[in-house]
Amino acid sequence: MVVYWEYAFAENFILDGVLLYLALKCAKTKIYKIRMAAAAAVGAAEAIVFPLLSVPAWSAYLIKALGGILLCVIAVHGKKLKPYLITSAAFFFFTFALGGLLTAAYSFFGATRTDGGYLIGQAPVGLVIGGLLLFAVAVVKLSQSYLRYRKVRQNLLACTLTAGGREVKWQGYADSGNCLEFRGKPVCVVSVAAVFALFGRNLKESGRIRINTVNGAKESPVFECEKMKIFTGEQTVEKSGVYLTVGDVGKSCQLILNTALMEA
Repeated sequence: MVVYWEYAFAENFILDGVLLYLALKCAKTKIYKIRMAAAAAVGAAEAIVFPLLSVPAWSAYLIKALGGILLCVIAVHGKKLKPYLITSAAFFFFTFALGGLLTAAYSFFGATRTDGGYLIGQAPVGLVIGGLLLFAVAVVKLSQSYLRYRKVRQNLLACTLTAGGREVKWQGYADSGNCLEFRGKPVCVVSVAAVFALFGRNLKESGRIRINTVNGAKESPVFECEKMKIFTGEQTVEKSGVYLTVGDVGKSCQLILNTALMEA
């Protein structure tokens, strides 16, 4: 078998570079392209030299682990220990995850064994790079979805609303950018079902408000809630005579709070 070291170097350079990039993004640390490229080059060189070494199995795993840590140390810049730890943990996690993905893909090309951790088979380079790109895109998309979900959860506050002898406990979304006003007072947004749950069928409109949405402007009825309590975790904000209007609140909460209430 003939191995072209420059092709092996280039392939491993790309693999390590993308994995390091994802790991650095997880650590939320500044990415220095030169340091990341240097780390990827060291990893690519290690991948070429390592199969030439004759070492016991236990030391082989130790060398690989220390080599991965070395790449992260080179890629990260700073004096704090936390970015190094997070980057190293993320790098190993992504390495094993990608390895599992490529192992499954290699199985279709007759790869049945490993030699020093490297798969032997007829898998084309295009499959490796393609799998890497798909893996990177999937990681980025999943990370974005998780961050959006965490942001929503962090801004959900427990609220208690009282009107006409009824009391409901809802989740209110705080960081909404809702600046609606009615008669100079802030207006919160609830769903149609929430209006009936709080006021029953004896609804009494206080007026109507014009709301601009992505689908255009519309008028919506406004109702007055006798009392609202917002539990922020550190304190309880209590308001009387809070206005509510009907709108789309999504599925994660029942109430979109007005920013003025939170600023107060």
